[in-house]
Amino acid sequence: MNLKTKKLLTSPGSVISVVVLAIAVVCALFPHLFAAQDPNQGGDTQALLAPSSQHWFGTDAVGRDLYTRVIYGARQSLLGALIAVLFGLSVGTVLGIIAGVQKGWVDAVIMRVVDVLLSIPGLLLSLSVIIVLGHGTFNAAIAVGITSVATFARLARSQVLSVAESDFVEAAYGSGGTPFHVLTRHILPNSLTAVFALAALQFGLAILQLATLGFLGYGTPPPTPEWGLLISESRDYIATAGWLTLAPGAVIVAVVLAANHLSQTLRKAA
Repeated sequence: MNLKTKKLLTSPGSVISVVVLAIAVVCALFPHLFAAQDPNQGGDTQALLAPSSQHWFGTDAVGRDLYTRVIYGARQSLLGALIAVLFGLSVGTVLGIIAGVQKGWVDAVIMRVVDVLLSIPGLLLSLSVIIVLGHGTFNAAIAVGITSVATFARLARSQVLSVAESDFVEAAYGSGGTPFHVLTRHILPNSLTAVFALAALQFGLAILQLATLGFLGYGTPPPTPEWGLLISESRDYIATAGWLTLAPGAVIVAVVLAANHLSQTLRKAA
């Protein structure tokens, strides 16, 4: 690790981003450590209570603790975003590598499919996929992942083509290296850094897309908490209980900004 990379990774913005993402991940994995109440049961709690020491984010329209629902909603939102990024990363990267290595008609066919996917607005494409697959966290994640396949494929292809023309790759072929050996030992390791940086950026975008689908009613079905769904459930109370939308909205913004900043840091350090 050179001095520039170390400076970027240890900057205050990078440290804060890592801390925010780490807290979000821990909340998703172990929500019971941060919230002892049942996220789906209101009990005898009064509805629409303002934030207080007993209810940090207040209570919703049926008396459920909003802080608890935001904490438990991290599992649905982050798990869905992770599935979406992994799907887009794996499928898109494989298609991009094949297009960059094979070239010819294979490259032309794959890139025309990529062009078609890029021409369709992401929200429209994800809604179309959900209509076919049905509602639910997993189906919404797959739908969001499909919208990112083309982006990963185009970047992976461009990186492979760029690295394949490098002098050290030509030297590897000149030394008797097989195409498979050169691909796995030289081309891929030097091509995927930018792809992984894009994955961090897509993670934040996936959270936003999943929140949008949840807000529209195409994501996680109620009463299971999910950040977009929480905002949707509270939209009728913006004038009288603004904290219901402010709390989950602020959490979404914080996590997305942290993921985007970390992505930019990885890209600069590459």
